[in-house]
This record gives sequence, C-alpha cells and structure tokens, in this order.
Amino acid sequence: MKLWNNNGRPTTRMKRLKKKRYKWAAIIALSAVILAVLGYLTILFGGMLVADKEKLVLNDATTVELENGEVIERIYTENRTLVSIDEIPDHVEEAFMAVEDARFYEHGGVDPRAIFRAVYKDLIAMKKVEGGSTITMQLAKNLFLTNDKTWMRKTKEVMAALYLERNYTKKEILELYLNRIYFGKGIYGVEQASQVFYNKPASELTISEGAMLAGMPKAPNTYSPVDNPEEAVKRRNVVLDRMHSVGMITSEQLLQLQGKTLEVNYQEREDQKWSNSYVDLVIREAAARYNISRDELKRGGYRIITGMDPDIQKIAYEEMQNGEYAPGSVEGVQGAFTLMDADSGAIVAAIGGRDYEHGTMNRANVRRSPGSTIKPLSVYGPAMMEAGYDPYSLLVDRPMKFGNYEPKNYDGNYEGLVSLYDALVKSKNVPAVWLLDQIGIKTSKEYLKKLGLETNDSGLSLALGGLEHGYSPVEMVEAYRAFSRGGKAIDAYAIKKIEDRNGEVIEEMEPKERTVFSEQVAWNMTEMLQRVVSHGTGTSGSYGKALAGKTGTQQHDSVPGKNKDVWFAGYTPEYVGSLWMGYDSSGKDHYLEGGSSYPTAMMKSILTKIDQQKGLSASFQQPEGVEEDVAPPVKLPVIDDLNVKFEVGGSSLIRGRLSWTPGEDDRIVYHIYKEEPGVDTRVGEVTGKGTFKVDIKNVFQRHTYYVVPYDPYTKMEGQQSNRAVLEW
Repeated sequence: MKLWNNNGRPTTRMKRLKKKRYKWAAIIALSAVILAVLGYLTILFGGMLVADKEKLVLNDATTVELENGEVIERIYTENRTLVSIDEIPDHVEEAFMAVEDARFYEHGGVDPRAIFRAVYKDLIAMKKVEGGSTITMQLAKNLFLTNDKTWMRKTKEVMAALYLERNYTKKEILELYLNRIYFGKGIYGVEQASQVFYNKPASELTISEGAMLAGMPKAPNTYSPVDNPEEAVKRRNVVLDRMHSVGMITSEQLLQLQGKTLEVNYQEREDQKWSNSYVDLVIREAAARYNISRDELKRGGYRIITGMDPDIQKIAYEEMQNGEYAPGSVEGVQGAFTLMDADSGAIVAAIGGRDYEHGTMNRANVRRSPGSTIKPLSVYGPAMMEAGYDPYSLLVDRPMKFGNYEPKNYDGNYEGLVSLYDALVKSKNVPAVWLLDQIGIKTSKEYLKKLGLETNDSGLSLALGGLEHGYSPVEMVEAYRAFSRGGKAIDAYAIKKIEDRNGEVIEEMEPKERTVFSEQVAWNMTEMLQRVVSHGTGTSGSYGKALAGKTGTQQHDSVPGKNKDVWFAGYTPEYVGSLWMGYDSSGKDHYLEGGSSYPTAMMKSILTKIDQQKGLSASFQQPEGVEEDVAPPVKLPVIDDLNVKFEVGGSSLIRGRLSWTPGEDDRIVYHIYKEEPGVDTRVGEVTGKGTFKVDIKNVFQRHTYYVVPYDPYTKMEGQQSNRAVLEW
C-alpha cells in the first residue's frame, strides 16, 4: 500500500487516515469536555440530591416550665437550645471561624487554598495534621452524611456544601453550624453549651469564654473544661492565637486573655426525681389533649408552661418517699397523689409512685376501685338533687338483700334507721346501697357522667365503688372539685400554655366549668364531709385547718378481711386532693393489712407542711344564698336515771319535779310522757335541760312518767327512759 507519491506528497489515502485521526482526537477531547462539564454540573447541582431539607430543621429540646419561666425539665433527643445568629456576639462567631475556617466569608463553600495548604502540611509531616474542610463542608457532613472516610463521601460533602452556599446566606449557614456542633456530655449547640458550662446565655459570653467553646468541637472529651481543664486551657489559647493571627484581637488582648483562668461555672444537673411524675403527666397530656407526641416534644423545641407549684410537688414527693405506708403482705405497696388548684383546675402537684422513674407506670393516671370515696358522688349528692333528700333524711340501716347482692356494714353495726348525714360520716354501706336503689342507677350514672366519671357498671355495687375499672386520682380531684366550688366540676390540667420554637402560642388551656350540683347541695356536702374528717372515718392524722373529705376502702377480691385499695379524697378552701395506696397488681399474695387511715394521715401531713409554707384557710366560707350551716348529727342519749319528787309551788300548790342526766348535746329535745290507760299523754318538752315540772291535781293518785329524747333534725325519737313514779 503506497502512502506517498513520487514527488514526496501524501497520497489520498494518507490524507483520509490523518483526517480520521483528527476526528477521533476531537471526539475524545469533546467527550472529555462533556464529562468534565457533567462532573462539574453533578458536583454543582447534585447537592440537592444529597441535602435533605428536613435535616436542616434541627432538633430542639422542649422545656417544661413554671409560670415564672423557671425550667423544670428538658425533653430532648439532642440536648439543644436553638439560638439566632443575631444573639451570638461577633467575637464568639470569630472564635469559631478563626479555628475552623478563617476564610469563611471569602469562599463559596469549598476553599481550594485551604485544601492545598492541608495537603502540603500533611505531606511535610507524613501524616494527617490539618483538615481542609470549611465550616460549610463540616455542616454538610454533620447534617446529611456519615463519618465514612471515602472519596464518595467527600464528594457528596462538597456537593452538599455547594448546595448550601447557593441556597442560604453565610449568616444562615453559620447559625446552623453553631447550633449543630457537639460539645460532649450530650450537649449540642453553642447556646446550650453556654448554659451548661457558664450558666448564662450565649449572648453574654466573653471573648475568652467563646474561644474555649470554639476549641471544644475538635475533641469534646479531650478539651472538656470540666474533665480536662489543663487541656482545655491549652486549646483555648490555640484558638486565641488563631484569632490574633487573622487580626480579630490585638497582641495586648491575646496576652491578657491567655492569662485568664477558664472561669467555668459548671453545675452538674442532679438526678432530679421529684418532678418526674409531673413531667410525665405533661407529656401524656400533650399527646391526649393537643396531639403532640412524645417524639415530637423531643425534637420540636416547644415551651410548655405548667401549673406546677414546685414547693408542693417537693413536699408531696418527700412525703411519698418517707411517709407511712399501708402495711402489706409483701414489699411493694405503692401510692399516688394529686393536688389541684380548686379555682383554676390546674394540677399543682402529682406523684405517680413512691419511686417513680420516667417511662414507668404513672399511677396518678391509673384507674382503681375508689371504695367509699364514691358515695358522695354516686349516691348522696344525686339523692339530694333529685329525690328530695336532705342531710337529715332517714335511710334504712338493717341487714338486707337486693336480689343476689347483700351488702354489709364494715363494722357489723346496724341502727335500723339512720340519717343521711350519719350514714355518710360513719361510712355505712347498707344505707348507701338502699338509697341508690331508691333513686335508681340510671340517675346515679347521669351525675357521674357530668362529673367526668363515666362507667359501664350497672349494679348496686356502684354505691360502694365496686367497679370493674374504677377511677384515677386525677379523675377523683376533678369530681370532688364540684363540692368545693358550688357544685361546678372542671377538667384538671397540667399544661397551661404551649409555645412553638418561634415563641408563638399554639395551644392554651381555657378550662370550662360544668354545673353538676346546686350550691345548696355542694354546701351541705362540704359541711358533712368536714364532719367525716373531724368525727368520722377520716380522723386519722392531724391537720389544724379546714378540710372536707371522704375515705375509701376496697376489700380484696380473694383474701377475706384484707384490703386491695385504700383512699382519701377531699379538699381545703384552696386545693382538691386525692391519695391512693395499694399494690400495682393484687393477687392472693398481695393484699393490704391496713385501711384508709394511712392515706388519710398522709394527706393531712402533706397539707400541714403546705400550710406551714403558704398559710391555708382555717374555715370554709358559706356561699351567699345558701341556707344556714348544716348542723352536725344529734346523738340521742339513753336515759336510765329519771327521778321525780314532790315540791311545793305552781298553780296546784303541789307539783312534781322530774330530773335526769341530759345528753351533752344541748340541741336535744326531751319529750315528757305520762302513762295513761290506752294512750300515753305527752305532757310537755324541754330542750337541752334535764329537769321538768308537772302540776299535780290529785296528790293521792299514782303518777308514772318517762322521758324520750328527740332529734329535731331527723324528727326521730330515741329510746324511752326508765319509769319514774310519783305517789303520796
């Protein structure tokens, strides 16, 4: 094949070959250019595939606070408090830039100069001594990528950094970075680091303090000012030196600042258990009432303002730790306590267990059989509202059956007839069941529903709290509040207000009252329940101020003579409270030896300590428009010393003088009877005294008298006295 002609010039074939070579070279060159452009575009715009916009919204701790802004607890996955870049001092920003990325405001996310410098220093040292990552690249890696040391991960880091630079301002990137970085001990972000290590906001950090924090992210544990103060000082001084080298501080400042101590004000948070139960109540309420889940609270940065009174919460916690517990068959007797502000409905204290830990069963919300604490709610209150009963109405008190149901009085004593007032004070069972049968279960359940105590139970055991599911301590304070505030019930709540991370109020509790009982019935009940505490089943313990309440004991299902649940529920003029004791699970080996005296005594102990701090009211104030105070029940005496004598005087010159020992209650009326053939005659009456004079018309006739004590409230006579005979 001839490629050259005779005169030395290339043949046509030679020209075709050369042309083909040029063509392939051009194709290869064009392909390289296209690949380069595509690679550049991939790096430039591929960041949108790497960056996850959701991860740009940083997790922010939710704070549970008092009304005065004091933080009770923080709820978080990452312990972070977001802060605006406008609140971070310039010298703090400069400290981080000096040590991490001095040309932050000059590059576009990737700094070639820093990369070449890092490579050069690494080659000289023959090891990794300096990184070339910018602040933007570090942020991209922390937000979107793992710590894998591969070229692909580094490429993605560059892509994400370029994406951030195109879509966010330098200030926005720096704000994200300062809020994202990790400082050890579970602390994220410069604001929370400032609070933990210096006990003040980032806005108040000095140059030296900012430099110390800026030095920590490289190795948080190594440079911890708490665990390794000497290394922390060295690292801070390195940061200050970098700040000087780039002109952020003067030589004079450098020397002066490097001579400072760390000035750390670190106070390690105690394992605060006294608030655990209450915070758990808050978390549950946020989910149930406002549909904010626990996971959302851990990341959402909410500010939750509560109704807690920390003084009362601590008192209740300490009492539950150290107080007397109902003795049980084995260890593990538990308790739950709830106290609500009677006016607002805000829960001021809640204890979910003797040794409550976050995430365990919060017994303040667990339903238990309420025992006799339900009697005022399910029987006596509705009866006085609907059936014309009052405190002195007479109820049947004798052994009886209601179908297959045969209730018994706990003490085995029966009086035949007893006033509603006495039946409540003495916590008699049979009269309560009899009265429920009279007013009807339907009526009772309607009132329970109004009180927020709905139940599916439909038996007469409803009168005694023998329910399938029962009620929680929180539900019991909601219901008893009706007696405390003129017959109006209210929903209890722990959360007063919720703000989002931007400070906007998104939820606010607006409690609404609902009328259940009349003011008169509520006042009658308050008067009677005070008597329960002073003279009835609620006398255990000591409390010197106004208190109305009811005890409750639920007998064990399978161990005769033993108890399963014991209660006290009641109220002062300021607060409504309930206290339960028992086992979490009650089997044949788990039963209480003691009764309701234990929760009653503990409730009084808690109130006594609250009174010492806050000064509680000595009496309940009678509302306007209600009738006079409900007088306590009258106890009729048995008279066995009636005597009669002649004396001179009176219209018939000679008369008889009856005398006897009267009862201690001067409200008792004494009816004086004279025996007559057929029907005896009542010849008179006297109130509160033990003497009576009768005129005698025929002194030679035999006269026989007796006295019968009479209750002016129940209109019931007592036993006849002995006979006294008057004859000449």
